Amino acid sequence: MTRSRIKDDNNDYVAYTQSLLAEKFPTKEAVITEIMNLEAILHLPKGTEHFVSDLHGEYGAFDHILRNGSGNVKQKIKETFEGRLTEKNLQDFAILIYYPEDKLDYQKKQLKNNEDLQQWYLDTISHLLELLQVVATKYTRSKVRKAMDPNFVYITEELLYTDPHELDKRNYVDQLMKNLVTMGVTDEFIIATCYTIQRLVVDHLHVIGDIYDRGEHPDMIMDKLMNYHSVDIQWGNHDMLWIGAAAGSQLCMLNLLRICARYNNLAIVEDAYGISLRHLSKFAEENYTENPAFTPKLVKGDTYNFQGEQLQLTQIQQAVAVMQFKLEGQVIAREPDFKMDEQALLGKIDYQKKSIQLHGKVYLLDNTCFKTIDPQDPYSLTIEEKQILSGLTQSFINSKALRHHLDFLMEKGSMYLCYNGNLLVHGCLPVDVKGNFLAFTYAGKKYAGKELLDFFENQVRKAYTTPFCEDEHPADIVWYLWQGPVSPLFGKQEMTTFERYFIKDKKTHEEKRNPYFALRKNEAFCDKLLEEFGLDHNGHVINGHTPVKRGHDAIQANGKMLVIDGGYSKAYQPTTGFGGYTLLYNSYGLQLVAHHPFTSKEDSIKNGQDIISTTRVVNNELNRKLVADTDIGKHLQKNVVLLRALLEKQKD
Repeated sequence: MTRSRIKDDNNDYVAYTQSLLAEKFPTKEAVITEIMNLEAILHLPKGTEHFVSDLHGEYGAFDHILRNGSGNVKQKIKETFEGRLTEKNLQDFAILIYYPEDKLDYQKKQLKNNEDLQQWYLDTISHLLELLQVVATKYTRSKVRKAMDPNFVYITEELLYTDPHELDKRNYVDQLMKNLVTMGVTDEFIIATCYTIQRLVVDHLHVIGDIYDRGEHPDMIMDKLMNYHSVDIQWGNHDMLWIGAAAGSQLCMLNLLRICARYNNLAIVEDAYGISLRHLSKFAEENYTENPAFTPKLVKGDTYNFQGEQLQLTQIQQAVAVMQFKLEGQVIAREPDFKMDEQALLGKIDYQKKSIQLHGKVYLLDNTCFKTIDPQDPYSLTIEEKQILSGLTQSFINSKALRHHLDFLMEKGSMYLCYNGNLLVHGCLPVDVKGNFLAFTYAGKKYAGKELLDFFENQVRKAYTTPFCEDEHPADIVWYLWQGPVSPLFGKQEMTTFERYFIKDKKTHEEKRNPYFALRKNEAFCDKLLEEFGLDHNGHVINGHTPVKRGHDAIQANGKMLVIDGGYSKAYQPTTGFGGYTLLYNSYGLQLVAHHPFTSKEDSIKNGQDIISTTRVVNNELNRKLVADTDIGKHLQKNVVLLRALLEKQKD
């Protein structure tokens, strides 16, 4: 596109925007009022951004961290009431704000005397209003009003913005408070106010990938996100399996079924998304037996639901794994651009000797389950396998509950996001050892760096909107994002699922990481990443994907690189020793928060247990950041310029 054409397009956009503004603000007074409003907003402190990653279905821990704003709610309570409330009362008040319905029920059981309960109500409402005043200070009245329950806007604003110490209003405020109690709406008011506080403490939520797999309730996480006031999502490699399954990729579907069976989580498929596994289970029972390599991995406290479930999961896992290995060979054969021939493994097996040749070396195979494999045509599916896959594929595509969640994941999701000067990406930017962006060549065209992520995002959206179409390439590419050597979501040279099942030599289990993960400790390399996406060197790169193990630092490259997958998943916690990292970015700077493992909501309510969090300052802003310094602020500033131009026209 020529410069003159770009200029013409910009002029057209300006004219169009001015036209819309002229319709919305038809008078000089209306324009002046809006300019004053926007310029005032630009001078407010920026809202708090909350970053989470790698939730892996752990709804309980995620829900708690979302409710407490990664400790931000507790911090606001301490700043407001420390010295006036005991430590126990501070904690009880915090739990009330996190879980208002449950805490109210518990409190009413504890306070049997009606007079004591009424006094508790009055004290609690007073404290809630005082805290609400504190958390509302950085917002306009309009935004605070939108955060309120519509049923209580009038009463909340009257209590919030009226000074109870003013002599003329004291009786007025006292009567409002008493009426809340005597008219029986105290519980509803307290619940509404608690959720308003939660909403104002965090202005925007970033989810940096991997909502799905391992934990048992990703569906509940999706429901929570769909009801959250402001959120974006960067897709993770595990999310890609579910997107791929809904797009008709049988290989993505088999991978997610295998992982669900491995972690005792098949209920998410059947109960949450209504996809029957009866035929698969029957087929697995008829063709597979007990096999120690496929015994499900149970985390501490997990149990089986019925006698024989362990065997059933072991059999299902074998059945889907074998079909997975067959389809891998098929996809690799029809997609030569993937350059994954070394990962088509069934054709490298000597079925008589039960051995395989990998990278020039022969390994014996243990715990094999190759009954349905034809050694002469190892990648062909049996008739029954084809029937099972066809039925399951249609079930995934047609599941309304799954489509409901994934539509939201597609709408709010992307491969990466540039937001307020920071680069958010789940995995990596594939590079060579010198830090040069690796190219992925597809259909004769090369893609690297930002272009690579843009290409993959386009293919994912194409696959999702046209499931099971004749052109299978987009769905194949979704699977490539799961385990391809130049996948920014995988970030490794190859996946060794087959080797971990069947080969004892643990050297074959290693998955070599892309050099990105070593280079990201280097500040100059992080600057290069920021430049690639048009960001300046004041920004940060924020990653998930790789659990931060004991002794390793989540803050790297002199604070330029922040890795916030600390291990929500219980399966990772023995390695990480943490219950997850999160990140807060408020007007004063960035804070990394490390959380101890979550116990339970019940423990929080009855015993006042909170997730113990340790906050570490990444950087402090020399000058407090304002709305004017944000992406939204830049947009508002452009509107101010257009409004001033409109005002000049109206004066003429």
